[in-house]
Amino acid sequence: MTPRFPRHLRLPALPLNAYCVDCGSGAGDQQVSDTALLDRDAFERFAVRDDVPGALGVREVKFVITHADADTPRLMFMNSNLNPLHYYFVRDHLGADLSVADFNRVTYFTENRKFIVGNIVAYDNYTRPDGTPGLYALEFWPTDPMGAQAVALAYGMVRDAMPFARETLAFHPSGDIQEARLAEEADLFAAFAIPTVSTFEIFEDVRFNPLHLGMAIGTLRVIDGTERRPPAPTDIVIYDRLPNDLPLVAGVLSTTPQTALSHVNLRAQQNDIPNAYLRGAADDPAIAPLIGQIVRMTVTAEGVSVTPASAAERAAALAARRPALAQIPPRNLTPRAIMPLSDLRFDQADAFGAKATNVAELRRAIDPVYVPDGFAVPFSFYDTFMVANGLYDLIRAQMAAPDFADDTLRPDVLKSIRRAIKDAPMPTPLADQLDAMHRAFPAGTTPRCRSSANNEDLVGFTGAGLYDSNTHRLDEGHISKSIKQVWASLWNARAFEERDFYRIDHLSAAMGVLVHPNFDDERVNGVALTRNIYFPTFEGYFINSQVGEDLITNPESDAIAEEVLIIKDLNLRNVESYETIYVRRSTLVAPDTTVIARPDLMLLISQLKLIHDHFKAIYRRTDDPTFAMDIEFKFDLNGHIAIKQARPWTG
Repeated sequence: MTPRFPRHLRLPALPLNAYCVDCGSGAGDQQVSDTALLDRDAFERFAVRDDVPGALGVREVKFVITHADADTPRLMFMNSNLNPLHYYFVRDHLGADLSVADFNRVTYFTENRKFIVGNIVAYDNYTRPDGTPGLYALEFWPTDPMGAQAVALAYGMVRDAMPFARETLAFHPSGDIQEARLAEEADLFAAFAIPTVSTFEIFEDVRFNPLHLGMAIGTLRVIDGTERRPPAPTDIVIYDRLPNDLPLVAGVLSTTPQTALSHVNLRAQQNDIPNAYLRGAADDPAIAPLIGQIVRMTVTAEGVSVTPASAAERAAALAARRPALAQIPPRNLTPRAIMPLSDLRFDQADAFGAKATNVAELRRAIDPVYVPDGFAVPFSFYDTFMVANGLYDLIRAQMAAPDFADDTLRPDVLKSIRRAIKDAPMPTPLADQLDAMHRAFPAGTTPRCRSSANNEDLVGFTGAGLYDSNTHRLDEGHISKSIKQVWASLWNARAFEERDFYRIDHLSAAMGVLVHPNFDDERVNGVALTRNIYFPTFEGYFINSQVGEDLITNPESDAIAEEVLIIKDLNLRNVESYETIYVRRSTLVAPDTTVIARPDLMLLISQLKLIHDHFKAIYRRTDDPTFAMDIEFKFDLNGHIAIKQARPWTG
């Protein structure tokens, strides 16, 4: 095994001035480059902030080693605020008359490189094996197979030119290719005594992860399942365990790690509320004394600040978050028939819901064999059912009753409304159409009935976790039972409170239902984002996955999901176009095993590319570099993939 933080690498020592090609000009923040960074202040002057999810706000300095194939290699640290790219620094400040193609040929993917370029990243929150804080990671382009000789040269020169980091500098193989090269040359890396640190080790020890930045004012509460009053929009909540459904709150701290694609974070981004993981938040000496009080919580890339605030400030913050006027969600009741997904159009979301129409569009974006086939039940069915049973009048009466205004009693009133919906008879014309739809599935199919409301899966509003889906089992009789359960979820307490906060007219809300075969016996389930959120400059994807049916978006255990970043290769070699970086490994598989096998991962990536391009066009966002789709997918026990949902990313 390659040693961690061992004795110093032994390389021929050169005086620092021997490395200097052009020591730059100017001073302080305007200095272009230098041959040494003698202390942290010098490092900070040259550093840029790298907002990496899971380690936001890390500091990064780029460097170049010239004459790497000669006896006198030369090191230059770049002022990374003034020099964002290695090539232009080499061309403009080191006088190298090279085209981009020529520079790439002598810098990347070669054993005889003339230049070695890389970054020094300061992970200040990292805890080293001996318990002391801080790590300076020597990093290179993830797809470049850096061998021990090149890494040893860079490590030794950087170590000697950054004496303050001598004990805390380590090589970070940041991609699969570099990890494989490290394994192949393990003896050589050990002989050179190059300390290494893996991506998993860096992120495993993260104690603070700001998933959504911002400021909130509210009552600080610890939510552990024993509280009598549910969380409210005026609360800043500390969760010991992530909830399956995040209610509308002012801000969130969790003491267990979150995935960037969890329902909790989706809702936090959608509602623009600060959200962070902070290990031991409830016991933090700066936070614990303020529990139960009105506070101002600020989440930045550097940390969490919690300070006292007033009731007037809380009221003002709440008012500022709410829309000034009532909102009426679109509800087209004209279509009166259940629609096969093959006939459903994107512009019919106002009658069937965006979830249903987006799944129909998925079948056009990619090979439909990868997307569940089924039907969409329109909003008009819900409206006809409610009118026929007098349920709108019942709801109006319940909402006008005194108990409904009581925060502690309202959940019980809403529960009675849901029970009334489930118990009401289905009008015969609707029941006949639903039965015909059910019988259209192959014998033995257990249909999955999924919510497709008129305030769900929209641009800027996902509605993630608000409503319920239900699988109709073979012994449950008429499918209207499961359809009514989905309709009833429109009156979930969490859904009502969120609509109320945004002044959405409750009686204009409508529920469509997406119906397709259920997925049982899943080998893998996951969520993916069609954007590289770690390094947005480069094309890529971010994928969270877990084995079996242990949910990614709403985990029911403390299991950690696999987080993998897919980045576009530099295309300098005749190999696969994408490379993988495992940010976190799943806790439910062996340490050296991935949740998604490489061939399956490549298949998924190919579909994500098609989905991204298709929806970017139909949402008319072709010129928006921030656009992305949030995808849910499955692999069954036979290895077949199913893309089951696509909605616009709200991040």
